[in-house]
Amino acid sequence: MVRLNELRPNEAAVDPPNRFDAGLTFIGVIRTPWSSRRDCPRQGRLDGPLCRIEVHEPWVAALEGIERFERLEVLYWLHESRRDLVRQAPGGGGDPRGTFALRSPVRPNPIGLALVAMVGREGAVLNVRGLDCLDRTPLIDLKPDRCAFSPRAAGGAGGL
Repeated sequence: MVRLNELRPNEAAVDPPNRFDAGLTFIGVIRTPWSSRRDCPRQGRLDGPLCRIEVHEPWVAALEGIERFERLEVLYWLHESRRDLVRQAPGGGGDPRGTFALRSPVRPNPIGLALVAMVGREGAVLNVRGLDCLDRTPLIDLKPDRCAFSPRAAGGAGGL
């Protein structure tokens, strides 16, 4: 069951800080078919619905060359998630765990990360599949899939 603001049994919340250590600049907005957290999938699928990533000026120039990549990592701000739980009960059941031991969107800094399939680019808009966020979710960053940059492992026995 999707959580709104309720506490599940054995969960614990804390008072949020009264100040923040850093600021973010949202570089765009994500357009998806989901306007309700109850309808939004728990994880995106590369064969999921077509979604749009709209990059705002002055960041459009930073898209140069992005169409060369089949997969992108998208970082976004889960703007409707609560930020105060330190212990959570997984929605599908299971024993309660610390927030950092879960992939829940409920986090001190609700940053979402999705690996998406690039379908195409139209100017400042990227068409992708694989997102799992609400319509109008703020965009934090875009990166080519790290696998495209991972060095190949050396042959032979590994070591440190």
